This record gives sequence, structure tokens and C-alpha cells, in this order.
Amino acid sequence: MHSDLQQKDINHHFKPFSDNKELAEQGSRVIAHAEGVYIFDSEGNKLLDAMAGLWCVNIGYGRQELVDVATAQMSKLPYYNLFFKTTHAPAAKLAEKIASLAPAHMNKVFFTGSGSEANDTVFRMVRRFWDLEGKPTKKTFISRENAYHGSTVVGASLGGMGYMHAQGDLPIAGVEHVEQPYFFKEVSSKADVDLTPEEFGIKAAQSLETKILEIGEENIAAFIAEPFQGAGGVIIPPSTYWPEIKRILSKYDILLVVDEVISGFGRTGEWFASQHFDLKPDLMPIAKGLSSGYLPIGGVIVGDRVAETLIEKGGDFNHGFTYSGHPVAAAVALKNIELLESEGIVERVKNDISPYLQKRWLELADHPIVGETRGLGMVAGLELVKDKATNERIAPDSKAGGICRDFSMANGLIMRPCGDTMIISPPLVISHAEVDELIEKAKKTLDQTAAFYNLVK
Repeated sequence: MHSDLQQKDINHHFKPFSDNKELAEQGSRVIAHAEGVYIFDSEGNKLLDAMAGLWCVNIGYGRQELVDVATAQMSKLPYYNLFFKTTHAPAAKLAEKIASLAPAHMNKVFFTGSGSEANDTVFRMVRRFWDLEGKPTKKTFISRENAYHGSTVVGASLGGMGYMHAQGDLPIAGVEHVEQPYFFKEVSSKADVDLTPEEFGIKAAQSLETKILEIGEENIAAFIAEPFQGAGGVIIPPSTYWPEIKRILSKYDILLVVDEVISGFGRTGEWFASQHFDLKPDLMPIAKGLSSGYLPIGGVIVGDRVAETLIEKGGDFNHGFTYSGHPVAAAVALKNIELLESEGIVERVKNDISPYLQKRWLELADHPIVGETRGLGMVAGLELVKDKATNERIAPDSKAGGICRDFSMANGLIMRPCGDTMIISPPLVISHAEVDELIEKAKKTLDQTAAFYNLVK
């Protein structure tokens, strides 16, 4: 029997990334309120949100300071656009603040409403840049298999998710994909492949150069990649991967787009993961942690080389959104960054809470159905397997992750499945005691998953 609110949801709400027919039978979980690192549903269940919503609630739930800033801005200027030679204080101040935190060669920000819109903007900016540079054939983007760059037509095309490409005849023309640096899948689980992580990192990176030579440098506009793959399963590249990518890109005249929608604003213990990996992006899509998810806002941080060409040679840039730099969202984002700074949250991630989280998460590697644990900063993942010796998956249908997720929810812990990979990305403000709670509930969940598949020895 569904509640009145669940029935309204069933009757009229078409849900994202959901089997809406199945959901109509089961009914959605109604989230009622949240505080700190916890969410509470309408049945009174308390769940530790180890995914920070969708990778975004960096500062935690219930921060009254952000509510107060939003209220004040709504009272003063609830909305105005950035078209027609206008601006407003929240957008101008936020752009300046972001530029001060970004790598030194990045000093302009274009605002969007989301990460997907940010990657659409990248697509337009990059192609416009090369047109203005007198190289109009440079239109093709190279991305990676199993990457996620949003769910708009361009975002889904730039991403490498086959199940998304299967709906809507994607990817669109001008997008190619190369090997992902997923050591567990490509090496650890294959008996006929014998490479060290370092050797594999170089091999995966060199698939980019192979693609460049296949298509022709004169036709390639940019390489786009997340510093680590988030929705692909928290895939941390081997140490050799990014240096080899940088070597290849320096050899050819191709722009680097580093998608920091997930990794930005403290998640790796740096303001941006590009700083952790010593990357020099030409463009950097951002969103999520920019406002800690309190209001929708995203953007593209633009490197000086691209910005100068677009500004000096380009005239009007015929692109933008009604809600680009929305004053209330921008004011909240600015306050969010202020709190991350004043409370030393990014430094705490680097020096305290992420080392503790990664140490405790590593304990799960000893579980009989865990083939690998991995993590960086405040993200982590583990691989569910039937046999630790061969890393054989539990079931051929890749549904063990969903089973594990359901047990986890019942135990009061939100983990996310990516196939048979379980991932977490908790709020940056999580405490040591809450990390301990997360690990204990994860262990219980793994025990129940093993029992479900009769893998208990």
C-alpha cells in the first residue's frame, strides 16, 4: 500500500535513471529531511549518506548559513540574467573567487546550471576556439570508455556509457572513445594479461595516441577526462597514466578538458583534483560541490589560452542559459566556498579525514567477496567477486551490486552500485565516528550479500 505522496509520485512524476514501471509497483522512498551526513525518510529511517547525495553535499546537510544567504539574496535580487551586457554582484564575486582557487593559468568562468550543461558549453567553446584559430577541421573530441560527462545529448555522447548510448542513437558524430585506466577490469580479472599497474597505466594512456594517429591530429579538438572516473566505479588511474597522457598531449596540438564536476571543491584534499594530479587543463567543467548541492549551479573554468582567443577574436559567443550564474545560486555557492575555507575543510580532508577513511576502507579488502578496494581523498570503491583468486564475478548478470545496495539501505547506509562495484563519496565533514559507523555497516552488508549468494564459508 503506497502512501498518498508515493501515489502522487507514481501518478505524475517521471523519474530519472529509473525503471518507472518497476518503481510504480514498489513506490519511491520519500526523503523527508537531512542533517549532517544523515538523511531521514518518511518512515523514520535514518541513513548515513555515504554518497553525499550525488557526490555533491560536500559541506553536509542542514547548514543554516547557506539558507540565510539564499533568503537574503532572494529578498534583494531573486533573479536576473547575464545576457544583454548585464551582471550582478553574486556572479561577479563568485567568478573572481573560483579563479583565485583554480590553477594559476585559469582566470575566467562561464556559468551554467549543471555539470551536463557545463560539458555542453565545453563542446561549443572548444569548437569555436579552433574555428577562430583558423583550424576548422579540429572538431572531434576523444573521451574514454565508461566515462560519465552528463546526460544531455552532448554529455552522454562525451561519456562512454554503452547503456546510455543505446538510447537515442548516441554518441553523436565527432566523439570517439579510448581505453579507460581500469586496472582491475582489464588486468586483475583476466588470466591472460600480465601487466603491473604502472605498465598498464602507460598502455591505457597510449590508446589516446593510437586514436590521434588514426583520426589525424588536424581533426582532433580535445581530450576530455575525469581526473578519476566517478560514476564508472571510482577508477583511480595508475601513477603512470596522467604523466603519459600529458606527454602525448604536449606532442600534439590538442586541448585538455579535465572534468572536475565530481572531484572539485575539496574532494581529493585539494581545491581541484587537477592540482593533485599536476594537470594543466585548458577547460575545467565544475558543478556539484560548488554549492554543495544546495542550489543548482555549474560552470566552466576557462584557461587563458582559450579565453583570450574567444574574447579577442570571437565577438559574440552565442551560447548561454536562462539560469547561468543565477544570483541566488551564486550567492549560496560563494558562501559555501567561504565556509570550506574558514572551517579548514579542504585541509582537513587532506590531512585528517581522508587518510582515516582510506585506512578503514582498506580493511574491507579482507572480506571473502571483495576482490579489490581502492580510493583517493573522499571517494572509494570495492569490487564484488565470487573468487578472490581469479576475481570472477559473483553472477554473470552484474546484479550483485544491486543486491548489495538493497542490503546496505536496509542497514542504514547509502552506497551506490556501478555494476558489481560498490562506491562511496561521503560529505567532507564526516567525523571519525561516522566513518567507523560506515565501515561497520558496510561489513554487515557484505556479509549479507555473501550469504544471499551462498558464498559463506
